[in-house]
Amino acid sequence: MTIEDRIAQGKGEVPADLVLKGGEVWCMVTGARIKGDVAICGDTIVGIGASYDGRRQIDVSGKVLVPGFIDTHLHVESSCLTPSEFDRCVAPRGITTAICDPHEIANVTGAAGIRYFLDAAPGMLMDLRVNLSSCVPSSSLETSGAALSADDLLALADHQAVIGLAEFMNYPGVLARDPDCMEKLRAFAGRHIDGHAPLLSGRDLNAYLSAGIRTEHEATSAAEATEKLQKGMRVLIREGSVSKDLDALAPVLTPLTAPYMCLCTDDRNPLEIAEEGHLDAMIRRLIGHGCDPLAVYRAASLSGAEAFGLKDRGQIAPGKRADIVVLSGVESCAVARVFCGGVEATPDAFRGRTSPAPVGLGSVHVPPLGPDSFRLPGAGPTPVIGIQPGRILTDHLTETIADTDGDRRPDPSRDLARIAIVERHGRNGNIACGFVRGFGISKGAIGSTLCHDHHNIALVGVDYADMTLAARRLGQIGGGFVVTRDGQVQAELALPIAGLMSDQPFEVIHDGLVNLRAAARELGVVLDEPFLQLAFLALPVIPHLKITDLGMIDVDRFQVIPTAPDAQPPP
Repeated sequence: MTIEDRIAQGKGEVPADLVLKGGEVWCMVTGARIKGDVAICGDTIVGIGASYDGRRQIDVSGKVLVPGFIDTHLHVESSCLTPSEFDRCVAPRGITTAICDPHEIANVTGAAGIRYFLDAAPGMLMDLRVNLSSCVPSSSLETSGAALSADDLLALADHQAVIGLAEFMNYPGVLARDPDCMEKLRAFAGRHIDGHAPLLSGRDLNAYLSAGIRTEHEATSAAEATEKLQKGMRVLIREGSVSKDLDALAPVLTPLTAPYMCLCTDDRNPLEIAEEGHLDAMIRRLIGHGCDPLAVYRAASLSGAEAFGLKDRGQIAPGKRADIVVLSGVESCAVARVFCGGVEATPDAFRGRTSPAPVGLGSVHVPPLGPDSFRLPGAGPTPVIGIQPGRILTDHLTETIADTDGDRRPDPSRDLARIAIVERHGRNGNIACGFVRGFGISKGAIGSTLCHDHHNIALVGVDYADMTLAARRLGQIGGGFVVTRDGQVQAELALPIAGLMSDQPFEVIHDGLVNLRAAARELGVVLDEPFLQLAFLALPVIPHLKITDLGMIDVDRFQVIPTAPDAQPPP
């Protein structure tokens, strides 16, 4: 469509391509409810607040129209879906723009993984935007399948789907002025740089922001979010399948702060999307907390557009992209229709789309291992990862664990399970072991290759033979999730694309996750989402205690804990 076409249709001189008739447009700037039709030319809104004729007309009488929702930070890979299936899963719920960081697949396949997402974007109904993965690997305390330099990222920077630099996870490296971190920050100076600074405060936060970082999704308390807002950060309220910060941050979202707060899911799987929803679920819950509805819908749309420089969306207004959610209920966020760039998100709209060829097939290489691989010699004070349900922060606990035949064994009576990371990229075959509390597991084992951010094999169990079986089975199916007990595989879900994503429809993934959750509960697991919770226990840039293939990591000190029991520092 030409500019002349848009002008002619906006003036009503010729019928618009599409007219939504009879609804009310909710203005995210003034709060007004504007009666009248919405005229659309191609992918652009050309008229509101007047009567229009259209080549195609849809009656939305009695409905409220709001701008399409923007998920301001997520990793599509954590949905276990390809980009096109993720589109089909969440666009009908009102998500018309998703800003992704493909650092999960990049940690396995490098720049090829990012290009996979860039190639997928044009074939999607929603608008998929990409922030280039800034920290691959997330730190020097892990073994990943690839590493990306500033030059690697700059080679992709001019793609039309790219916004800027994704979450700068290595905040200790920023504060220490690590040369690699400095090179990337300089390379993207003046462009958007997303942040990642859990619990950072005071002068350290000042220093981190001075590097040019402006958005962040790691605030887990009202006080943390408030300080970050006061220091110029846009705060993204996160509610994923594991990281659940909405309840804590809801009091901060007001009409005054809404222009500077956005919504994101970070990591959310199809099981929770089907049972609860996506951003639509966040909107419902925030309103249920007593947040002003206009503030909530603004955070879900216009605020995200402004924060990430997407000036062509976030309002239902002439000249803006025709991303529109038609609501039959505001407080319930009851989505009746969704339009992405003027195309309605219907089953027919998703048919016949093309997807790029998958990358990272055959990427899971299991080193030689057996039950003895998971023994942990020694005795005495032992670091234990303490899970905080609903958070990816962990506690650094210490427990005295006795030696039994040369091994500090798991103890279900004390909720002490073995956790192990097995390097799977074929680089060194590292196997690191430790303890975790919070799973409640009393038999068998669970395993995953979705393991942030290095995506090695992560295992939790109380039976070493079942842990061995889980690791080997993950190699056989090309990665994914598995539950084992008594020498048998109880449930599994293959994720052969880089060990992270399936090529199956989201309904199949949903059913597989239901079976896995049931099988995990049979082992005594008490966590609602044990597999993503397990994944975050290996991320050494989230306080306080984590584990990678190099060993147990004291995140506060940013160092590997010595394996000798008498040499371990206190928490």
